[in-house]
Amino acid sequence: MAIYTRRINVGDIPIGKGALISVQTMTKTKTTDIEATINQIKEVAEAGCDIIRISIPDKDSLKAFKKIKKSSPIPIVADIHFNYKLAIGAILAGADCIRINPGNIGGKERIIKIADASKKANIPIRVGVNVGSIKKETLDKFKGNIVDSLVASALETVDILEKSDFYKIKISAKASNVKETILTYRKLSKLTDYPLHIGITESGPPEIGTIKSSIAVGSLLLDDIGDTIRISLTASPVKEVIVGRNILKSLGLLKEGIDIISCPTCARCDIDLIKLVKEFKERTKDIKKYLKVAIMGCVVNGPGEAIQADLGIAAGKGGGVLFKKGEIIKKLSEEDLLDSLMLEIEKF
Repeated sequence: MAIYTRRINVGDIPIGKGALISVQTMTKTKTTDIEATINQIKEVAEAGCDIIRISIPDKDSLKAFKKIKKSSPIPIVADIHFNYKLAIGAILAGADCIRINPGNIGGKERIIKIADASKKANIPIRVGVNVGSIKKETLDKFKGNIVDSLVASALETVDILEKSDFYKIKISAKASNVKETILTYRKLSKLTDYPLHIGITESGPPEIGTIKSSIAVGSLLLDDIGDTIRISLTASPVKEVIVGRNILKSLGLLKEGIDIISCPTCARCDIDLIKLVKEFKERTKDIKKYLKVAIMGCVVNGPGEAIQADLGIAAGKGGGVLFKKGEIIKKLSEEDLLDSLMLEIEKF
């Protein structure tokens, strides 16, 4: 969590200046399908999403947005491209934030009109630059350098907003390339103190996109860069939220739920540990209390290797041991391993 950035709020979610990192995603339904969109918002909220973004590509979507906003349990960012009037309409409909893309929203005058409307509504604007929509003249100016073009595009729009006396701003500048994204945000963080929304754009299906996003988002957060995150996957938005929250958990930035430590297994393993871990994950998916729990496949080394865990089991042939903080507290039969661990979790 960056402590040097400015503080803004999207609805009731604080962003920047030491606030907790918020996890965002985007609805993947047609916005005009009001029921499906509301249901998807509720699903991601249940999964731990803090802020949802909804695309408003046309007037029919704007009409639907007015109804969707009333039923949303979490703040909504209205995503606007091309038509600045839709942005103003979304503001009047109660959007908690407006996302505009400098590459396609139009000229200075349109940005100023959006800023004036946002100022009256007292909501922030996200300046969202994307590698696929950088203006050709900007790319030409920097001889095709993606990093410099993304940074310049974002800061040019920020300058227009500031000259309109508007300062409730957050910035995103995403590429699909991991290295370019990291370098872009590192440069931005040195040039501005506005909160940064980070992520990889168009990162691909889960097995690929999760890796790309984890590297980029994790690297930036370790550098104390980033105030909100979105994991963009060709998958359910619930999956995006789960991956985002797991990245935060792995860095110690989110202490909620069960943090599973489990060994990869080897020839010493005399139990179906993969099945055991899968069952444990299912049984603990709704637990909110934060605990590190280890499930190890070796009685000899398991407790010692997982000494940082609060609780755990180490399985051997026909049974195993239950341990707490690396100390064995009980020997168990194989069929009692998970049930005994669950009881200890309840008591912890």
